[in-house]
Order: sequence, then C-alpha cells, then structure tokens
Amino acid sequence: MSKPKILLQIDSDAQPSVFDSVVAVDAGVEHLLRHGGVAPHDVAPLVHGTIFTRGGNDLRSTAIFVGGSRMAEGETLLAAVTRAFFGPMRVSVMLDSNGANTTAAAATLAVARHVDLASTRSLVLGATGPVGRRVARLLARAGGEVRVGSRSEERAREVCDDVAAHVSGARLAAVATGSAAELAAALKHCQVVVAAGAAGVELLAAEQRRACDTLRVAVDLNAVPPTGLGGVDVMDRGRMDGQIACYGAIGVGGTKMKIHKAALRRLFETNDAVLDAEEIFALAQSMATDN
Repeated sequence: MSKPKILLQIDSDAQPSVFDSVVAVDAGVEHLLRHGGVAPHDVAPLVHGTIFTRGGNDLRSTAIFVGGSRMAEGETLLAAVTRAFFGPMRVSVMLDSNGANTTAAAATLAVARHVDLASTRSLVLGATGPVGRRVARLLARAGGEVRVGSRSEERAREVCDDVAAHVSGARLAAVATGSAAELAAALKHCQVVVAAGAAGVELLAAEQRRACDTLRVAVDLNAVPPTGLGGVDVMDRGRMDGQIACYGAIGVGGTKMKIHKAALRRLFETNDAVLDAEEIFALAQSMATDN
C-alpha cells in the first residue's frame, strides 16, 4: 500500500504562496507542509526531515516544491536542496519561483505551435524579469536566435551571460528597447515576440507589432491593463491578427496551470527527479504530443 503523498513547500518569501499551495492540492497532494522565509541555511534540516522518515519505494511519496517571488533566491534554495541529498536518500524536487518555469514553458509551447523553434529569431521584451529570463533560456535551448530586450542594454547583457552559462552555443543578442526606434530595430526580421515585462506596462504598440512583416507569433504574459503588447487581448489563444498568431496572459495561463499540475504529479512517479525549466518544458511538450 502506497504512502500518502506529502509535499514540502519551501518558499523564500515570508508567507508561502497560497497560489502554489492550492495548485498542489488540486494536483493530488494529500499533505502539504508549508514553510516561508526559508534561507539556504534552513534547507538541510527540512530536507533531512523528508528523506529520513521514509525509505525505499516510499520515498517517491514525498516531494519538495521550491517557490517564492524571486527566481534567483529559488535557484539558491534548489541548489541547497540537491546538496542535502546523498546516495539513494533523495526525493523529487521542482523549482517554480514566481511561476517562471511553468509560465515560460507554456509560452514557449504556444510559440512552437506556429514556428520551428530551431530556425526562429525571437525578441523577448522584459527579459530581465524571472519569466523573461526563462523564456529566453528555453528559446535558446531550442536552437533559435534570441534577442534579449531591456530598456538597459547592460542588464540585457547580464541575462545573455546567465542564459549562456546554462545553454552551450546559445545564439543571443542583448538589445535596448527603451525607445520606439530601438524597439523597431530590435523587432526587425523577428518571427516571434514575447512580452514578459512588469504588469500594466505596454512594451510594444499595436502599430509597431503589425508593421513587422516577418512577425508570426506574439505572446503577451501581462494580464493587467494595459497589456504588454498593444492589440493583444488577455483571452487570446492563437487568434490571428493578420499573419500574427496572438496569445494573451489568460490564453497562455490555462496551459500553464495544466503544466504546473502535471509537473507536481510527475514528482511522485520517482524519488530522483529535478524539475527546472528544461525538464518542465520537456513535460509540456510530451503533454502536447499526447493530446
């Protein structure tokens, strides 16, 4: 008889995410242990509590979710979690701080419905944020050319360096997008634009988007008016605006939720999975193939 499914939710924020907790319960977690304000030095005792109480096949009935609003802190916590494992004493763990991995996977999957990722030139706006960084990383991993956009070209270069550290041979270019002229230059010859900027800020006007004759896919991940991409509605899910397939935040959000739940369920299939951006996107691709 299998043990009840226990998920240890460790969050870098003072209050663990209620959103993540609800999704975990809806994904079938039976007992949820929520810890907020977790720092790296807190991690080992929490992990040891999960691995010393069960053994053998029962370890797959316990898993760890790393969340919080800041991806950099989440990455640090994930590293601390994996360092605390040893030999067969380990459980599966998933990183999704700020929902960045599951949202980026859903956005990239939307893009892949319309273009070949390996031969596509993309512009990621608001790429310095957690979701934008992950989108750039997944698009680069697929082999496409990625223009990393920010009002500050220096900050865009920092993202390029971070992505390059994870993706060997990544084709990246840091571009400034603070003015209309800079935006037009950054968008030129692109087939894809993904907006992952701050809520309530328009990053690209509808006129500029429609003026790009090479553009085929536009994905906006901001649900707060005004939308990040002018003329893209939050509910859009592949709506054609001329030659451009448009996706809004809620249009992508349904897929994000399915991926999030599926990733949580995957944690309990084995006791040694580590689900970061690439693993979560691979799961999303398999779901799309199954459907």
